[in-house]
Amino acid sequence: MPKSKITPQSSAMPTTPGTVDRTPVKINTGGTPMWYKILMFGFMLVGLAWLVVNYLAGNQIPLMTDLGAWNYLVGFGLFIVGLLMTMGWR
Repeated sequence: MPKSKITPQSSAMPTTPGTVDRTPVKINTGGTPMWYKILMFGFMLVGLAWLVVNYLAGNQIPLMTDLGAWNYLVGFGLFIVGLLMTMGWR
């Protein structure tokens, strides 16, 4: 690739003291701790597992039989908590 020619006019341009350096700087904010990710995915998986077990064998498990339709609230509630935690994931 050919190099551009530098003219005396371009090198003689004075820099004003008020110019701002526009070079982007990456800010290291850390990251999400491992325990947060495990907890987040754990809530989602446990909620999904709760719904699947309720659907397949809910009438054979005494706790799920006692809860009845509240099983959907428990399963979706756990899953939604996991999804809400994704907003804090960096």
